[in-house]
Amino acid sequence: MQASSLAPALPLQTSAPGICDARDGSAPPCGTGNALALDSQDLLRGHKAVTIAHNGALYRLQATKLGKLILTK
Repeated sequence: MQASSLAPALPLQTSAPGICDARDGSAPPCGTGNALALDSQDLLRGHKAVTIAHNGALYRLQATKLGKLILTK
């Protein structure tokens, strides 16, 4: 598998509604842990699914018609 050149992840801004804002109950607050936040559009790049290599295994990340994400091995 060829390595892709993803843009470096930037910290999410807390002013974006629904992202990194726990006031509406839809997302955990920013700064809880060391998890890196990426937008799914940055990963999928217009495709319905992508393959992710992790610890020698291949995983498929797929966006559904309802806007959900499915990760399968």
